[in-house]
Amino acid sequence: MCLFVLGLFHSLMTVLITGAAGFIGFHLSKRLLEQGTPVLGFDNVNPYYDPALKRARLAQLQATAAQTGTPFQLIEADLEDRSAVEAAFAAHKPQKVVNLAAQAGVRYSIENPSAYIQANLVGFGHILEGCRHHGVENLLYASSSSVYGGNTMLPFSEQQGVDHPVSLYAASKKANELMAHTYSHLYGLPATGLRFFTVYGPWGRPDMALFLFTKAMLAGEPIQVFNNGQMVRDFTYVGDIIESLVRLLDKPAAPDPAFDPAAPDPATSWAPHRVFNIGNSNPTPLMDYIEAIESALGITATKEFLPMQPGDVPATAADTSALEAWVGFKPNTPVREGVARFVAWYREFYGV
Repeated sequence: MCLFVLGLFHSLMTVLITGAAGFIGFHLSKRLLEQGTPVLGFDNVNPYYDPALKRARLAQLQATAAQTGTPFQLIEADLEDRSAVEAAFAAHKPQKVVNLAAQAGVRYSIENPSAYIQANLVGFGHILEGCRHHGVENLLYASSSSVYGGNTMLPFSEQQGVDHPVSLYAASKKANELMAHTYSHLYGLPATGLRFFTVYGPWGRPDMALFLFTKAMLAGEPIQVFNNGQMVRDFTYVGDIIESLVRLLDKPAAPDPAFDPAAPDPATSWAPHRVFNIGNSNPTPLMDYIEAIESALGITATKEFLPMQPGDVPATAADTSALEAWVGFKPNTPVREGVARFVAWYREFYGV
């Protein structure tokens, strides 16, 4: 079950990060290790995308732990494995939990819905139970901008309803928010939902547009551009995501004293539960994003224009005023700068 262990967990605060071998989980684990916070990782290293990339991330975490002398351990298991989750909480007693493990991807949820039900619903239920029974003082969990579904009122605000999902992935993320709120209400568990907006950057996911486009362009192959290029995304650099999470770890959700049950605000509660958009607040047309990749690579892409894919939405944009008011930070890395950093990492990592 354990891939490797470095050091012994001690009286310092331990953070449990599920999905530690994933894109965001890796970056958050590395940041915490660098600042001396022990990390207990939990990941099944599944083959949804190349496990070799996940193993390479884990090797980086192992090296960081060794360099800093900060304890790191990985439990390699499924969130759906209730006994494994229970054992992790019982043995290590994490004070804070960041649930980033999930079956990711909007399009794959159409092909394989059962994977989303197991990982995103059953697995998250096990995390909530672990937090409940072991006195966790702060739970952060990944939601998604996809919860806004068919809403076309931009920018998306946490005060808007999220009752019209257009993919099972989005529905599973809304379900996570409802499940977490219930535990906040019943058991006083401080929980914060993180609505991520199109995260990109070094060590990113191979199923995301930036990775796919870069790989194809370097190979001289055409790139697939959906909705004939008429897409807009609030691309958010991973470093800004991590800064937001680190700050939220230090500021648990709290009841909103101004909450009015007669006119309920979807963003807050009488319970210690909050949801926050984490986006760049600078929606970028897809064709401009492709131009940034072309500029960083010095290659003009051959484009294959295709219709909109099922479960997709034409545009996203984040109102992050609530996040900024809560933690004093908002994502701000320019897309061209973030894309250039990814391309530099990709060329070095793959030697191209």
